[in-house]
Amino acid sequence: MKYLEDFQNPELAGGLLADIRATVTRPWALMEVCGGQTHTIIRHGIDQLLPKEVELIHGPGCPVCVTPLEVIDRALAIAARPGVVFCSFGDMLRVPGTDRDLFRVRGEGGDVRVVYSPLDALRIARENPDREVVFFGIGFETTAPPNAMAVVQAKKQGVRNFSMLVSHVRVPPAIEAIMNSPDCRVQGFLAAGHVCSVMGTAEYPALAERHRVPIVVTGFEPLDILEGIRRTVRQLERGEHTVENAYARAVRPEGNPAALAVLEDVFEVTDRSWRGIGVIPRSGWQLSPRYREFDAEQRFDVAGIRTREPEQCRAGEVLQGLLKPDQCEAFGTTCTPRTPLGATMVSSEGACAAYYLYRRLSTPGVPREASPVG
Repeated sequence: MKYLEDFQNPELAGGLLADIRATVTRPWALMEVCGGQTHTIIRHGIDQLLPKEVELIHGPGCPVCVTPLEVIDRALAIAARPGVVFCSFGDMLRVPGTDRDLFRVRGEGGDVRVVYSPLDALRIARENPDREVVFFGIGFETTAPPNAMAVVQAKKQGVRNFSMLVSHVRVPPAIEAIMNSPDCRVQGFLAAGHVCSVMGTAEYPALAERHRVPIVVTGFEPLDILEGIRRTVRQLERGEHTVENAYARAVRPEGNPAALAVLEDVFEVTDRSWRGIGVIPRSGWQLSPRYREFDAEQRFDVAGIRTREPEQCRAGEVLQGLLKPDQCEAFGTTCTPRTPLGATMVSSEGACAAYYLYRRLSTPGVPREASPVG
């Protein structure tokens, strides 16, 4: 198959579904790691087409969603300072902090700008040498290489008024934390193909062996997801637990050597807090000593900001796969994209946003056919 529409072919999807139905003999719970995969699943109703024995649990794979509240508040504090140009991807502007978001900071006079690349922020810094320009560097392993390269270029070009607020997280330690949770029901994983295109698959065999779970690397189109599910179910039914690459058109076992080299140069592994989950050891990156001068958290002395999550938001349970979005009492009522309680409702990869966008609205205790659809 060569074209994107080929990976949405309904006849081929029907064949994969038939194979899954013919294979499965008992209940299995699978987790798709990436929020982009979650959106594909909900948009195309894949979870509703699968046999009842196969349950899909939505994982924490949305970098916006897992950015902790304290980091959001640090971003807000920096963005509100005079003389600062705060640059961010657009999906961070609506993420609520303790009492406001970046849109409100901009409305109150802060210079908050949406950029499409960290190099855009670096250009703004070159064009405004009398101002401090900060880029909000978040994401999984996928966005880390371009963010790292922006720091490399800032140092090479001598752009000293550029810095980065870093909140990068790593997927394999999150899988480890999920499997170590006493409430874990996950029996197999659909790994994120874009992450593996950067990092390769070297970290996954040990996880699969240690926890005796199959891990299948998948893409993001409907046929990608179904093929990943088919392979995972096949392994579970056979009692196997290996790593399979079902996204070979983009993923090589060794990953991207050039990207890995720049990551090793610019970042160092650190413990990282995940919103709604807590601190996961060695699950994040911070700037290495060679580039620490570009660390906005240190430059603006905001590391001491500490916060508490709002009690009414159950996004943490959604991110851990313990709760479906429409099982939350606030979903679609007090929590909507216009009035979000947490990032999972406003992120373009958030599970709550997927359920809301594709009309999976329901009220707890009310049959789905009686749920509001307006």
